[in-house]
Amino acid sequence: MVKFSEDKMKEVNEIIARYPEGKQKSALIPLLHLAQEEFGGWLSPASMDHVASILNIEPIEAYEVATFYSMYNLQPVGKNLFEVCHTGPCMLNGSDRIIDYIKKKLNIGVGETTADGMFTLKTVECLGACGYAPLMQLGQNYREHLTEEKVDSIIEECRNKK
Repeated sequence: MVKFSEDKMKEVNEIIARYPEGKQKSALIPLLHLAQEEFGGWLSPASMDHVASILNIEPIEAYEVATFYSMYNLQPVGKNLFEVCHTGPCMLNGSDRIIDYIKKKLNIGVGETTADGMFTLKTVECLGACGYAPLMQLGQNYREHLTEEKVDSIIEECRNKK
């Protein structure tokens, strides 16, 4: 059974308390983030059901939000998640070429994870940094003006992280 740890549950309650009585559904987005963090970097149906039960909403309401936003992972992901923007400005600046390069370099497709569990490639909608295109998000950081050489460097950096 999926259940938040005692420490996370305190955080859950603090988040819910930010919203007026009867408006606990407003905490859904931050609670899904906590669930993803707590339960291995992705949202299983059981983890979304758990969040829904805490908020006293229907599970489908959690699924609707989790499937709409690319910031939620609906399957296990690698230690390093490459979220490459593939909307207009990034595509005009070569994101499709960068995506193809990463696929070839890591021998995975979009939405797949390397056999060693190190890398997952995901395409996402606009990251809001069009002036730095093409770019990707890696954890909390953007990697900008991507080239094949920069991708090689990022992959090497990730492999050397302890």
